[in-house]
Amino acid sequence: MQDPVDRILDQWRTEMPGIDPTPMGIIGRLSRAASAVESRLAETFKRHGLDASSFDVLATLRRSGSPFRVTPVALARDAMISTAAVAQRLNKLEKRGLILRDENPDDGRSTFVTLTPAGKALVEQALPDHLATERALLGNLSTEDQTLLAHLLGNIFTTASELSSARP
Repeated sequence: MQDPVDRILDQWRTEMPGIDPTPMGIIGRLSRAASAVESRLAETFKRHGLDASSFDVLATLRRSGSPFRVTPVALARDAMISTAAVAQRLNKLEKRGLILRDENPDDGRSTFVTLTPAGKALVEQALPDHLATERALLGNLSTEDQTLLAHLLGNIFTTASELSSARP
């Protein structure tokens, strides 16, 4: 069964027979899959009054262990959001009473971000639904296929990171 990317590859092979569009097929499917996954996850987060970035901040704080407190720098490093998005996201979460920010007694230039009881309850409520959505998205893959896919995607991520850091 052909997918839309197969049609694109066939068109390139017809129009430019001297090129090998194989990488385009892999990256195209990866991009389309990522978009579909993000859309499904967004639906799950919305049911809990969250978006992906807010969930990720709360989840990062929750998985950090008691006292569920980290610096904004650590959040940017460990969460799946950009450094630029951290301050904006923290402002929104603080207004909702899901996190607190307070001074770092060991470093006057730094702050701590702490998960509030309300934030902890929300992320613990959303997490099972999030995992159920992810399991459903992976439902057609065997355990072995999931392990292989995780490994292969890790390799792509490593290569992309190395190429990014090698840029002048």
